[in-house]
Amino acid sequence: MFIDNAKIYIKAGDGGNGRVSFRREKFIPAGGPDGGDGGKGGDIIFEVSENLRTLSDFRYKKKFIAEPGAQGEGSRKTGKNGKDLIIMVPPGTVLRNSENNSVLADMTEPGVRRVIAHGGNGGRGNTHFATATRQAPYFARNGFPGEEITLDIELKLIADVGLIGFPNAGKSTILSVVSEANPKIADYPFTTLEPNLGVVRVGQGESFVMADMPGLIEGAHKGTGLGQEFLRHIERTKLLIHVVDVSGSEGRDPVRDFELINAEIAAYSSKLAAKPQIVAANKIDLPEAQEKAGVFLNAIIEKGYEVFQISAATGKGIREMIYRAYQLLSELPASVLYDEAEEEFVYEARKEEPFTVLKKDGVFVVEGPWIKRILGSVNLKNTESVQYFQRLLKQKGVISALEKMGMDEGDTVRMYDFEFEYIK
Repeated sequence: MFIDNAKIYIKAGDGGNGRVSFRREKFIPAGGPDGGDGGKGGDIIFEVSENLRTLSDFRYKKKFIAEPGAQGEGSRKTGKNGKDLIIMVPPGTVLRNSENNSVLADMTEPGVRRVIAHGGNGGRGNTHFATATRQAPYFARNGFPGEEITLDIELKLIADVGLIGFPNAGKSTILSVVSEANPKIADYPFTTLEPNLGVVRVGQGESFVMADMPGLIEGAHKGTGLGQEFLRHIERTKLLIHVVDVSGSEGRDPVRDFELINAEIAAYSSKLAAKPQIVAANKIDLPEAQEKAGVFLNAIIEKGYEVFQISAATGKGIREMIYRAYQLLSELPASVLYDEAEEEFVYEARKEEPFTVLKKDGVFVVEGPWIKRILGSVNLKNTESVQYFQRLLKQKGVISALEKMGMDEGDTVRMYDFEFEYIK
């Protein structure tokens, strides 16, 4: 089964907790703190594999969690880092943040890796909290949580040439003739229910990839028929070969078929409509094609398109069309996958955002991503750890912001699940 989209949840490993430990040796009964730091949590990394062609691996497995970092140890030993989790995807995979639909990565080249979720840093051991006035700190910091994201994964096939046209126009037959691909071929609509790829060899060391796109019909840009499910795959191609059945089987008008397909492409994407096309007037060997071929050729040439009269069944004109396609590919620039101007969102791990302060039902509520992370790393049962947290709030300007909003001694402050009474 061809799977070209999926939704998954990923979570990088949490950082290991820092250790509370004190040096204990013979003749040194009250040594100083020697608690080590926690290990870093494993990252979640996506890698492009040239051996994959679909997203079928995500059909049943929807959750991926990396290994957490180990807790710090005594003698200042840092805990072991969590193992990275590598997820393999096929070339042409686009990763989007489900929350805002922003593109996180466009995976095209085999072997390319991208870290999508970063593991949490390990918490500091009590060694770091010793001062001249506090020589035996009985607290350490917990590790930071790993990043978690829900992803929309989309596959857009990477091909140099895309075959487009109505069902039964002969696209699958052309692909089977010019490459070693074996698409399903039969005389009924929507024989091709998934895109097929084939390598077309023009000469020694010279080749290009051709994709047979499922037949489009009127209303495809709105999702009619196979519609948007497969229009997306044409976006990767550099050149389109528009296959038209000039015999007019089933009472169809070849010129109108040509215009309808181009109208659907234009309605879906103006950039897609601007891609260069050559036209394959197929089934020219049939007697009924002789009557309509002249009208079709004149109409299409007047529109400025280059037309090849071919017969996928007999091979007539195929060689000339393929060589012309290869020539055009060498002249065309590489496809632009995503316009940076359109994709303003750039994913940055651990980017601290401004905190917000509001008063609700007499309670001052403070929220912010970095505050949530710090709360997860503080031991709220330890007095010294809480004091450290309070000093951090002052340094970050949280206390100052609360006082500007009118907070006074005795007022209640809530930060997610943590609530306390303000004391000057």
